[in-house]
Order: sequence, then structure tokens, then C-alpha cells
Amino acid sequence: MFIFFLAKYLDPADVGYYGIFTATVGYVLYFVGLDFYTYVSREIGQASADRRGQLLKGQAALSALLYLAFLPIAVWLLSVTGWPDYLVWWFVPILILEHINQEVSRLLIALSEQLASSVILFLRQGSWALVVVALMSFNASSRNLNAVMGLWMIAGIFAASAGVWKIRKLNARGWSMPVDWAWVKKGVRVSIAFLIATLALRGVQTFDRYWLEMLGSVEVVAAYVLLLGVASTLLIFLDAGIFAFAYPALIQHNHGGDTESSRKQVRRLLFQTLGISLAFGLGSWTALPYFLEWIGNPIYKNALPWYPLLLSAMTINALGMVPHYALYAKGVDRPIVLSHIFGLFGFLMSTWLLGDVFSAIAVPIGLNIAFLIILVWKAAAYFSVIKKEDTIAVFLKNNINSTPA
Repeated sequence: MFIFFLAKYLDPADVGYYGIFTATVGYVLYFVGLDFYTYVSREIGQASADRRGQLLKGQAALSALLYLAFLPIAVWLLSVTGWPDYLVWWFVPILILEHINQEVSRLLIALSEQLASSVILFLRQGSWALVVVALMSFNASSRNLNAVMGLWMIAGIFAASAGVWKIRKLNARGWSMPVDWAWVKKGVRVSIAFLIATLALRGVQTFDRYWLEMLGSVEVVAAYVLLLGVASTLLIFLDAGIFAFAYPALIQHNHGGDTESSRKQVRRLLFQTLGISLAFGLGSWTALPYFLEWIGNPIYKNALPWYPLLLSAMTINALGMVPHYALYAKGVDRPIVLSHIFGLFGFLMSTWLLGDVFSAIAVPIGLNIAFLIILVWKAAAYFSVIKKEDTIAVFLKNNINSTPA
């Protein structure tokens, strides 16, 4: 609803800049966060309550150092890329609040507090969007990006306050202990691989907008952002309703050596993802033309033929998350990293090769190719792991049975 109202009330160039802004915030988050949560998620659940505060303190100390290193560079780069000056000024506070809220949500999920995480997610990403929609509907003077950014920041402050309050209620102790830099260094070594993988994956969904601006214009980016925003809602539903509950359970099954329960969980996750993707695809494709007609701007209506490609890309991406979480829970990280790197390579090569022939539509075609590479790679790796587990199980069974009493 939010992205449709933006398209209705803002100039297409502003919608395009909003899409580029959000993608850039999402990308820089990984430089200041270092994907360290992938390490913390595995460690925090096994740590005693007396030590959890110390671990979180170490994560905060690492992030502070990363901000000092990367934030000045990011702001300088944005100032020379042609962004409107006011967007550059909004970038820093929104980035910091998004980072805090993202890490708090991930921590709560790792501690099996999915409901609290979902509430914070709503405050962070949903509440202010509803306010913007209402405000723009009744107040013409609020129809600008400054109002959008201001309400985004206010909601981020509320979400961060709620998150800190919830963490304090969990009684994580050990905050007075010194930072365990040895633990932090070990975590950096572990998370670097995930960082490379994430930067590659997020690069696909960041470079696409900059590339599209080069092939077309910032107004073309606006149409792309609108349609991709609709298609990406599928992943938001799956993240909050399915994946957030499934992957902590997968980690527990694998830590406990319960292979059968782990495989049942993966199969259940696959069928749930397929079912929701099918229902979402049919519903969104049916409703989308009516919403575009309501907006009334031909820039968006003319881009409707792109939607099947974008919906296909997001569905393939969603299906790829099933073997992703299965591998992550087993601690098999290498295929995840390699699939994302080769996915980015596939996106860049296909978009470059097809750009001269298909122009701007080469970008959504490239998205499909990238996510298909990632899905096939992770699925093949998961089945290879299953085969290896079965081989080891048969070997152990035969040796136990043949051992004399």
C-alpha cells in the first residue's frame, strides 16, 4: 500500500530516488554490521545468561569500529553520485537506526522470541508507512521525501526503544565484563565468508537500480521499484511468518543430531514456501492492474509487462531460501558463499550481454538468472550433504552390527 501511495502522490523521480536510497541503506548495513549476526545467532543461544551481555557488548564494540571506518567513506561517495543533498543528510541517522533495529530483531529470533521480533519489525517497517499513507491522503504539503524520511526516523527511534526494553527484560547478564576480543576476532573470521556472500547477493538488488538508471532514467527506476516492491512482499510474508520460526528449529535439530526431524522441517518449509508463493502470485497479478489504473501515471502502467519477470525472480529467490536455511543450520557455509558470488557474476554478465538487445528489461532478466544459479547451487549442495549423511549412517550401522559382543 505504501509504495502505491508513493507512486500516486510523488513525482516518479522521487519514487526512483526512494528506491535507490533504501537499496543503498540496505547495502551499507552489511559493511557496518559485517554480517556478524550469523556468528552471534549460533553462539548466543548456547551461551549462558551470565555471558550473553558480554557477547552483545562485543558485537556493539565491533560495530562502533566499523562505523568509524566506513561511514565517512559512504557519505563522501553519496555526495558525489548526484543524490539530492537532503537525502545525503537523512542517510546517517536512518542507517544507524536500521542497523540497531535489524540486529535486535535478529537477536530476538535467535532467542526464539519471534513474536517480539515481528512487533519490532512492524514498528520499523510498517507503522510509519501507514502514517505516511494517511498523511499524504489528507495533507498535500506532506507529499515529499522529507516527510517520508522524517517519519521513517521517528518510527526507527520507537522500534529501537522497544527492542532495548525487550532485551533488558530477557535478563541477559554480563554487561560489566570486558569485551572478549578473542571471541570477536573469531566471529569476524567466521562472518567474513558470510559477508562476502551477502554483499554479492545484496549487490544484485542494489546494482540493479543504479544499472537501470544508466540504461533508462530515474523515472524508469521508479516503475521498477514499484513493481519490485510488490513482488518482494512475498519474501516479507515468508520471513515473518515462516522462515523466522523454521530456522531456529532447524538449528536445534541439527545441534541435537536429529537428522530425521531436520529433514521433515525442510520438506515442510518447501511446501509452505511453494503454497504461499503460488497464492501470492495469483493474488498480486490479479490485483496489480487495478492499482496501476488508480495511480494513473503511464510510466507505471507501461511497465506492467515487467511484473511476471520480477515475480518469477522473487519466487525463485524464496525457494532458494529453503536449502539456504537447511545448509546454514548444518554449519555448511561454503556453498552459500559460492552460490552468491556466482549469482552476482551471473547477474552482471547476463545484464551486460543483454543490455544492448533488451535495454532496461535486461535487468529483471538478469535477476532471474542470478537467483536461479543460487537456487540450483544451494539445492545441489543440500542433496550432497544428505547423501553424505546417509552414507555415514549406513557405515556406522554396519560396523556396529558387525562388532562382536
